[in-house]
Amino acid sequence: MTFSPVHSLHHISTHTSELRHIDPQHNLGDADLLHQIGYKQELRRHYSTIQVFGIAFSIMGLLPSISSVLTSGLEAGPAGLVWGWLIASCFIFCVGLSMSFMGSAIPTSGGLYYYTNYYCPDRYRVALSYFIGCANSLGLTGAICSITYGFAVEVLSAVSISKDDNFEQTNAKTYGVFAAGIVSNMVIACLTTKHAAKFQTVSICVNVFLVILFIIAVPVGFSKHNTFNSKGYIFGKWENYRDWPIGWSSVMSWNPAIWTIGSFDSVIHCSEEALNAQRSIPVGILGSIAACGLLGWVIVIVCAACIKDGDTARIIASDTGSSMAQIIYDALGKKWAVAFMALICVGQYLMAISLMIALSRQVWSFARDDGLPVMYKWVKYVDPKIKVPVRATIFAGVCGLVLGCLCIIPGTAGANALFSLGIASNTLAWVTPVILILLPYGRKRFIPGPFYFGKTATMFINIITSLFLSFIITMSMFPESRHVDKESMNYTCAINGGVWLLSILYYYSWAWRTYTGPKSNLDGSESEEESSVNNIDEVIEVKA
Repeated sequence: MTFSPVHSLHHISTHTSELRHIDPQHNLGDADLLHQIGYKQELRRHYSTIQVFGIAFSIMGLLPSISSVLTSGLEAGPAGLVWGWLIASCFIFCVGLSMSFMGSAIPTSGGLYYYTNYYCPDRYRVALSYFIGCANSLGLTGAICSITYGFAVEVLSAVSISKDDNFEQTNAKTYGVFAAGIVSNMVIACLTTKHAAKFQTVSICVNVFLVILFIIAVPVGFSKHNTFNSKGYIFGKWENYRDWPIGWSSVMSWNPAIWTIGSFDSVIHCSEEALNAQRSIPVGILGSIAACGLLGWVIVIVCAACIKDGDTARIIASDTGSSMAQIIYDALGKKWAVAFMALICVGQYLMAISLMIALSRQVWSFARDDGLPVMYKWVKYVDPKIKVPVRATIFAGVCGLVLGCLCIIPGTAGANALFSLGIASNTLAWVTPVILILLPYGRKRFIPGPFYFGKTATMFINIITSLFLSFIITMSMFPESRHVDKESMNYTCAINGGVWLLSILYYYSWAWRTYTGPKSNLDGSESEEESSVNNIDEVIEVKA
């Protein structure tokens, strides 16, 4: 038998699961729409609309997140931080609109890789959806690593302040706290859905309390012994603490908003546990982005106003290891700074738990479709008694522990990679289905759900989203310095590029045998209850 690469590629491209007809405008409820999508209702639906909002709002964890990345924003000066946050927030809201259009139409835990498979031409859909499934899983893993790393840094910063800076923060100590955080998050995320849903309500209250406390306490404390910086300083003082030109340095100061107001696709990954998912998903995504965008802008303005003596360089180079910790210390003194940082640590910890829940659902849904590169048969099992993907949660936690080893690398390069890693892979996963819907093939297949702005407005929003996200992917690969060495190298391009390349090679060499795209897990009797039209191409021909 003669081996033919062309014939083999053709065979692989036709080894696909059947595309189902999904009409989000005609269904009898959440379970019925999930049946149209092709899945059984395996997880319990306990998340109310406010709790769905809580998933994204908790993951964004406004004040703890800003504390983790404040230094990056200040490297273009206070004006770079303030205006960078506002500009990036507006673009991110457009991204949220695009995600909401898709989530309202097809609410499934698979989310982005499912949308990619559904809106992509047949020849490429399975390979591309496999690639996006791997990228999204990597991105969420990177996100939980960066959040937990931020938690570890904040814990050690509080210790440093309490010991009057007589404490050495090492990468090994940071990883130790990081590992403890990941393991405990993993255990808590294995709780039943009912308890996890209640947990989101608690998390909302904690995050709102932290924001209110910061906005009131820090300015009041600062004003007792210092003078606020002028509005000219806050909104017009551009500085450059990078060796990039000031223009590019200012753009890189968008990163605090991009990293903080991120992972809102987690709402989609939890959609199979949400009540009235088609409506609660847009509320969760857009509500969390709007709340964090506006409140975050207030927080960064307060930070800029309370930089002691307007000395940005001193804040960036703080011995505490955290710019936020130094600002709070200058305003409130040692004891209150330690207490405040402890509260921020609690908020950061709650963020990580919420994201661990979302990551486990993404991993579980990918394994359910036999897409996870390893152990997918073991990972996709759900105990019918508790209806929680415990094995997927354990798998996600172990992946986080392994990827988190980057923070052991000497210098800050490894730690910085954890932050940009999540941005790059998640952004790629977000932009791909949006671009596909803009193309003729995907545009014909797209049937909107109840959240929709009409054909023209939706297309305009999707174009802005595509351009912005494509730019962000490129920006996230840039190192902090033009003069790159092993300690300033941005390892994001190497890690992401390596995983992306390996996922494609693995698909064409082996995974195509097991992964044929999202596949229905309904049995025969359940499938017969669905519409007799399962091939979406037939529907397109009828519409045409």
